Amino acid sequence: MGIVERKERQKTEMRSAILNAAWKQVLHSGWQSLSIRKIADAIEYSIPVVYEYFENKEAILLEFNKLGYKLLSDKLIEAISKHRDPSKQLEAIVFSYWDFAFAHKEYYQLMFGLGMPTCEQARTMPELTEFTKVIESTIAKIAEENNTELNVFLKRQSFWSMLHGLVSINLMAPETTREDMSREEINKMVLKDFISVFITGLKN
Repeated sequence: MGIVERKERQKTEMRSAILNAAWKQVLHSGWQSLSIRKIADAIEYSIPVVYEYFENKEAILLEFNKLGYKLLSDKLIEAISKHRDPSKQLEAIVFSYWDFAFAHKEYYQLMFGLGMPTCEQARTMPELTEFTKVIESTIAKIAEENNTELNVFLKRQSFWSMLHGLVSINLMAPETTREDMSREEINKMVLKDFISVFITGLKN
């Protein structure tokens, strides 16, 4: 291995070490606890070394945003690949999105909360663009099949807003159950009702 290749590998390894240290902090104490100083202490390097790879803490958050949206996009694409009917695909998106939010709470809190990218950042983030395209294209296919004219962007925003609202309520609210039903059963009923009403609206 040449000198150039060795230096590039060392840079890649250091960058990964910084992100790994940051992620461990988040898992242990939450996003609010993240700091450049703590990262430097964890990897046993000086603070300026961290700044050589990331301009500031926001740059690290942006990197995790990209990773989160990539993971979510992959999950949605995998979910719709199991169905040919666009309505079933949109329903699969709902449940896949829901599962992602609860399986990856730290990512979700960043992506749709304290670290949500600005409009300027979003335009240069293909991971976020891919996520929104998956939803928009599925909505468009339902409209096309039923010969309905609609604003796909508007419908996507409505879909996303309502789905995010349902997720947020369950992430923050105390557990609510009924004697005859578990919380999981109640949530599935709510999600099915939501997607049923939304798809009906797309077709009319």
